[in-house]
Amino acid sequence: MYVYDAHDHQIVRERVAQFRRQTERYLAGDLKPEEFLPLRLQNGLYVQRVAPMLRIAVPYGLLNSKQLRKLAHITRVYDKGYAHFTTRQNVQLNWPQLEQVPDILAELADVEMHAIQTSGNCIRNVTSDQYAGVAEDEVTDPRPYCEIIRQWSTFHPEFAFLPRKFKIAVSGSEQDRAAILVHDIGLQLVRNNQGETGFKVFVGGGLGRTPVIGSLIREFLPERHILSYLDAILRIYNLYGRRDNKYKARIKILVKAMGPQVFAEKVEAEWLHLKDNASTLPANEIERAKGFFTLPAYEAIDDLAASDALAKAAQDNLALSRWLARNVKGHRQPGYAAVVLSLKPTGVAPGDVTDKQLEAVAELADKYSFGEIRATHEQNLVLADVRKADLPSLWAEAKAHGFATPNIGTLTDMICCPGGDFCSLANAKSIPVAEALQRKFDDMDYLYDLGDLTLNISGCMNACGHHHVGHIGVLGVDKKGEEFYQVQLGGSAANDASLGTVLGPSFGRDDMPAVIQKILDVYVENRTPEEQFIDTYRRIGVTPFKERVYAKAG
Repeated sequence: MYVYDAHDHQIVRERVAQFRRQTERYLAGDLKPEEFLPLRLQNGLYVQRVAPMLRIAVPYGLLNSKQLRKLAHITRVYDKGYAHFTTRQNVQLNWPQLEQVPDILAELADVEMHAIQTSGNCIRNVTSDQYAGVAEDEVTDPRPYCEIIRQWSTFHPEFAFLPRKFKIAVSGSEQDRAAILVHDIGLQLVRNNQGETGFKVFVGGGLGRTPVIGSLIREFLPERHILSYLDAILRIYNLYGRRDNKYKARIKILVKAMGPQVFAEKVEAEWLHLKDNASTLPANEIERAKGFFTLPAYEAIDDLAASDALAKAAQDNLALSRWLARNVKGHRQPGYAAVVLSLKPTGVAPGDVTDKQLEAVAELADKYSFGEIRATHEQNLVLADVRKADLPSLWAEAKAHGFATPNIGTLTDMICCPGGDFCSLANAKSIPVAEALQRKFDDMDYLYDLGDLTLNISGCMNACGHHHVGHIGVLGVDKKGEEFYQVQLGGSAANDASLGTVLGPSFGRDDMPAVIQKILDVYVENRTPEEQFIDTYRRIGVTPFKERVYAKAG
């Protein structure tokens, strides 16, 4: 992973000192709330329902065990002993005291972490594939490019006050696991016929009040031009993006209004002025960035022998075999596997981890995966480099700490925002809905029979829970002060990205488990043997689901 140099350390330390002075002036009454607002936002600090919320950056989801232990310490000393992993691969603290936030930032700086640009109208934390560098279908490792973009965008003076927040995701594999089509800019690494590395560039995707799937505006952009091209996109957005209405200020609205083709033409025209300027990346700079993401010290392992031994270990152990089938993923290095630590056991808010669990993950990472951990946008954690021979013992230890629920990719591996329990923007609580569904659908055999299925829950239209792109999406809505839940079907965040269709009138919270059960019943009754839920939905459409859910009792 990227290691700070002296400049990085100095920049982050100076930012902490600057924010400490700004906080002291605000608390002393020398800064008005409206003056402090942009300052705290660009340091990751929100005012939430019950306490401030601090969002900590985790670039492209990559953490080391030292950083995890520091997060555990911070949650214990400054918060209520737990942290929350978000859909942007970040970490949130829900209960920090404002006067202690500068101290938290100083502690984070000790382990090369910060909260810079995790909020505000700027370029946010760049996200990526949790299996970057180990995925079997990877074209090339996206993390060096994420790091180049991170360094370029952090404190970029021209893009510090954009019309609205701006999100970039980079995927380096054939399968999109970074949801690039629902980002302001989605970048897919590809190779052209000459074997050169470059990017497909998608622009104008996003969720929230006006969900949009991104448009392809360039089929192939040579890698050396990535920064100058991003510069051109951001400049067009900065120039033409609306600032009079925050709900119409995202780049997706601009691209939609102009049309993707016209927007692309303007970007190309702007790029002509920038194409070969100082932002053009020389080959040695790309190689320098790649140098921070080299392979760990893998052992030479006979993959066939390792797989056979693992199969024998799981032969008479149903729990282990289920975990291997669901939580263990393929790896490009013979004899190794990637392991997903589920943060979705029944009764726990998706993405929440206690201080003790953070320390336990750090121990597991040191023992089994070269001290490295990845956060996923589905709110789980990944140990990316585990020897197959170690999987049974890792499973036993992960189980003891609550991370071995074998539900990855199933209905209970749901994405869920903090909702009305914490967020001041939320219209409804989402965590109780998630818990009710976890308890209703706790039969693993039933979940496995349903197959791969995504269920995403958001507490409001801002869609932090990605409800638009869940196969089943749940949106909390407010009706005259009462909480209700709208259901959407047919969304996807993968290569075949699609937005869900609203099923019909919303439901009360207590109705949700029965409503989801009826939807699943329709799927099971109509599926063909090879179909997953999304396939059946796309074949039969929304009508059969609507008829079942809204049928009156006879």
